[in-house]
Amino acid sequence: MQSRPPASISRRQPDPRSNVRSRSRSRRAKFCRIVLIVLLLAIAYRQVQSYLRTPQAVLVLGGAVEREEFAAEFANQHPDLPIWVSSGSNREYSEWVFAEAGIARERVHLDYRAKDTVTNFTTLVEDFQNQGINSIYLITSDDHMRRARIIGAIVFGSRGISIKPVAVESGRSPEPLEKAIRDAARSLLWVTTGYTGSAVGQFLQTRH
Repeated sequence: MQSRPPASISRRQPDPRSNVRSRSRSRRAKFCRIVLIVLLLAIAYRQVQSYLRTPQAVLVLGGAVEREEFAAEFANQHPDLPIWVSSGSNREYSEWVFAEAGIARERVHLDYRAKDTVTNFTTLVEDFQNQGINSIYLITSDDHMRRARIIGAIVFGSRGISIKPVAVESGRSPEPLEKAIRDAARSLLWVTTGYTGSAVGQFLQTRH
């Protein structure tokens, strides 16, 4: 009797596109880790600098009324420092908050050019540099501070300005790390090209 050839065993061939996607994800993850390590080292370096330098001004980031109210009290404790508020509350209310705390109007600079956290820094960095300011107190909410410090380390750090953070208690959880990484990339873009990518940032915010 003639023997039959063994039945062929079908094997599913791997999808080459799946391998490409996997490698792409791996490269992105590796890149993000490298960027994060570099940023942490930069922040650590700037943190050392901030303790060696005496702040010459106060920068308050807009976005929450309690930041300006806290800053008004903070300004009383540091009577020789000018205060800059970047895109905070409307002018009338901000002036009232500082006036109620007894802060002279000439000490308070209200600036409304910023559209987001990255531009909080990029719109003011040249003003500080031109005035010879190389260290500032940074006031923002505690849940926002990580992202603000990373942006500040890149934008202000590129001009030799160090930051001493002063966090305002918010009772909220810290922002997602992805926001900090996104804005770190935008800050690096600004340092290298002068472009903040604010339109891209606003588009990404609307998707979350």
